[in-house]
Amino acid sequence: MDLSATTLDKIEPIERETIKRVTWRLMPLLVLGYFCAYLDRSNVGMAATTMIQDLGFSNTVFGFGAGLFFLGYFAAEIPSNLFLNKVGARRWIARILMTWGIIAGLTGFVWSESSFYWNRIFLGIAEAGFYPGVVLYLTWWFPAYYRGRMMAIFQSASMISLIIGPPIGGLLLLLQGDLGLRGWQWLFVVEAAPSLIMCFVTWKLLTDRPKDAEWLRPDQRAWLQNRLDSEMAQREAVRKYSLLEAFCNPKVWLLSLAYVGTNMVSYVLVFFLPLIVKGLGVSTGMIGLVSALPFVVAFVAMLFWGWHSDHTGERLWHVIGPCLLCSVALAACIVVGVGHPVVTMMMLMLVPMCIQSLQSPFWALPSAMLTGSAAAGGIAMINAVGSLGGWFGPSVFGFVKDVTGSDNIGLLCIALAPVVSAIALLLSGHDRRLERMKVPS
Repeated sequence: MDLSATTLDKIEPIERETIKRVTWRLMPLLVLGYFCAYLDRSNVGMAATTMIQDLGFSNTVFGFGAGLFFLGYFAAEIPSNLFLNKVGARRWIARILMTWGIIAGLTGFVWSESSFYWNRIFLGIAEAGFYPGVVLYLTWWFPAYYRGRMMAIFQSASMISLIIGPPIGGLLLLLQGDLGLRGWQWLFVVEAAPSLIMCFVTWKLLTDRPKDAEWLRPDQRAWLQNRLDSEMAQREAVRKYSLLEAFCNPKVWLLSLAYVGTNMVSYVLVFFLPLIVKGLGVSTGMIGLVSALPFVVAFVAMLFWGWHSDHTGERLWHVIGPCLLCSVALAACIVVGVGHPVVTMMMLMLVPMCIQSLQSPFWALPSAMLTGSAAAGGIAMINAVGSLGGWFGPSVFGFVKDVTGSDNIGLLCIALAPVVSAIALLLSGHDRRLERMKVPS
């Protein structure tokens, strides 16, 4: 039976019960962890509304420094994920949560350009391995038919963070002078606390592999492991990649290039959207709420798109389509012009909707072709190389904004990035192993 045609009516009771139990046990932990990660990497955008002035930073300095997070991220990503594959997710993810929580809190005490730069680099090193580690972890627990929607649920944590983070950040900015700290310092210190709490929750409740899951019945553990082993055997029957072969594979590099383009767009919005909204004439008290609106739309869209990709069994065009629509929306901002803030905001709402919706089908591409250490290294490499877009995009946008004084021209420059992503995805081609995994007979 072809899983792409599977419906709820055709799913056996043990499959339904097992997937439901695994989902409710593991996904809340992963979602909460990624919520903390995104809160701590993106709250610098909200802090910038007062931090830039207090520290005397230019937009170029801020964009460059905010993006330096991804330099540290790039350097530590692959070894971190290989180590997670070796020692297990529970211990390693708990370690990641602890170290990035501490460094995120210390961001509130930067005093100069160089201290800001080094803090962002070390934050990237500390967090490296969490996202690709979870992508790998999902392949240990969920059959291919379910991974698109599970990835969408996991990715939704970033949208929840960007929805509730800016309003909360706006309130924390009002703590100006309390205990001798500026509002932006309170923002970093308070928002680091959830990561430290989640370190201990993860250590206590996360389970490494199905064989270790005492909270599953023996027949459920056996069914899940047999299903996962069967799918791995089908992939490896087509081609089993070594770690070195994964690093040298042209398709892996094309996927890495595609991820650079989408991250350029994603993190320009994460770091600069509050400043863009401020430039549209929104009052200081409303910046947080207005900045959250695009991510409300993205939250709904990404859950639907992940489900739709699983339901149809198609991945590649579920990524390419949003890339092209994102580019059109960004280019439209300069056509609309600064005199139409409502229309500009509507175009900006399309951008995170597209970028976040493509994430779950995108990560189904490498996880369908790579297994074992090749999956750990290959997924980490795609995320590591792609993360450089999170550095390059904000740096370019900040420079263009300083030179031209225009947000729209900066957005037009960034609009080219998702076009490059779409071309790279087309060149990577389609792999029939992606969706047509058979149910074991």
